[in-house]
Amino acid sequence: MSIESSGSCSESEPYALRVLGDSMLPEFKEGVIIIIDPAGAIRDGSYVMAEYDNEYIFRQLRIIDDKYYLQPLNDLYDTIEISGQEVIRGVITQQAGKRRKDRKHYGRDSEK
Repeated sequence: MSIESSGSCSESEPYALRVLGDSMLPEFKEGVIIIIDPAGAIRDGSYVMAEYDNEYIFRQLRIIDDKYYLQPLNDLYDTIEISGQEVIRGVITQQAGKRRKDRKHYGRDSEK
């Protein structure tokens, strides 16, 4: 899944990206805006932005037996093993929708 960025911001400020591709379907459709918090809590099941193979990739983080994986939601794509949390560049905290009812928040303890 590719991402499209607009503008620049501080490394610690949340920022927005547009989802390109279908690797995170059905939860994240192409064209939706996601909000990434570089300082967000990293945990198993979080949606994350990671740096892998000199590119940025948006996936769900899975931690199994002390190993770290970037897992797509779409089964047509492969799960990737990563070295650890150091490749995570941020945690997705929100999916912005055109309407308030279409907005979703992620990473809150109350929603897990």
